[in-house]
Amino acid sequence: MLKDKVAIVTGASKGIGRAIAINFAKEGAKVVLNYRSDDNGAQEVLKEIENSGGVAFLHKGDVSDFSVAEDLIKFCIEKFSRIDILVNNAGITRDTLLLRMKEEDFDSVINVNLKGSFNCVKHASSFMIKQKYGKILNISSVIGLIGNIGQINYAASKAGIIGMTKSLAKELGSRGINVNAIAPGFIETDMTSVLEDKTKETIMSHIPLKRMGSVEDVSNLAVFLASDLASYITGQVITVDGGMVM
Repeated sequence: MLKDKVAIVTGASKGIGRAIAINFAKEGAKVVLNYRSDDNGAQEVLKEIENSGGVAFLHKGDVSDFSVAEDLIKFCIEKFSRIDILVNNAGITRDTLLLRMKEEDFDSVINVNLKGSFNCVKHASSFMIKQKYGKILNISSVIGLIGNIGQINYAASKAGIIGMTKSLAKELGSRGINVNAIAPGFIETDMTSVLEDKTKETIMSHIPLKRMGSVEDVSNLAVFLASDLASYITGQVITVDGGMVM
């Protein structure tokens, strides 16, 4: 579905980003794998893609830095002369209650999750506009829709991504660029593995499908939205949450 398309996936060394990058490559896309610090994880993703006959390159850097995001987009253009798909997935958490939350806990989450997405969109959009084609996927969260105790920084960043997605869809739609957001729910990743069993049980009780989602559940939707099958879908926030948020 993505044959010969060129994609950038941020936060691609593990979790949802890893799954999206691998799934894109399986569907024929050439992928730039951006990551911040996990060298081993990034190398594993690269090897898996290459061993399956795919094409990928690594780009190490923190996209919350405006100049690093610019370098990422330039790197992609240098390698492939175009960028068809941008997946803004890089994200962190610094969970704690408001009264304990430090300023740096709030700032760091906003900088990586929200500003990082802006930085990449800012630099990628000019090339997509010239091409008159592009697919931008922003990874939000159900927490951005409903909020959560101890996550006001994360919730704010993910709600911001939703607002940014809708604004970009209106601004870039006439240029042939689709912009959508995916809002995962309770997905099996490193972020959720640290939760206590009681917490998991409480969350599961609110999910009609009574199970956690997989990173593949998210990546399958990403492939669809990045493909031309979704050419008339833009400005949408699609939850992948087993019915947790309706």
